[in-house]
Amino acid sequence: MKLDDLKLDEGARMKPKRVGRGPGSGHGKTSTRGHKGQKARSGGKVRPGFEGGQMPLQRRLPKVGFKNFNRKVYTVVNTGKLNELFDDGDLIEPRILLERGIIKKLNDGLKVLGVGDVSKKLTIKANKFSRKAREKIEAAGGKVEVI
Repeated sequence: MKLDDLKLDEGARMKPKRVGRGPGSGHGKTSTRGHKGQKARSGGKVRPGFEGGQMPLQRRLPKVGFKNFNRKVYTVVNTGKLNELFDDGDLIEPRILLERGIIKKLNDGLKVLGVGDVSKKLTIKANKFSRKAREKIEAAGGKVEVI
C-alpha cells in the first residue's frame, strides 16, 4: 500500500451548498433563507438572550447579593486538634501545619479557633485567634503570637 493508493470512502466529503445560483439549482432567489424577516437580512443574527425586543429574562429578575473582593478567607484549625497532635512546649507555625498535612492549604492566613481543650504549653504563631482560643492557650501556660 502506498500513499497515492489511499482514497476516502464514498460520501466522506460533501460538496458545499451553493446558494443563490438561479432557480435551477433549487437554492436560488432567497438562498434558503425564507421570506423577509430579521434572519433573512444580511448580518441578521441576534445575540444570545435576545427576545425580540421584549424585556429579557436576565433584566426581569431582581439583583441578588454582592461579592466582597476585599474578603479574607482564613484557614481554620481548632485548639483541641493542636493539643492532640503536638507535644508540650512545641512551636506551632502555619508552615509546620502544612508540612504535617494538618491543613491542606493556607489561604489568606491561619486562624485558631477555641474548639476543644488545651492541656499542653504550646507556642502558636497565627494570623488570627478567636477570643476563646486565646484564653484557653494562655490558661494552659502557652503563648499566642500574632504574625
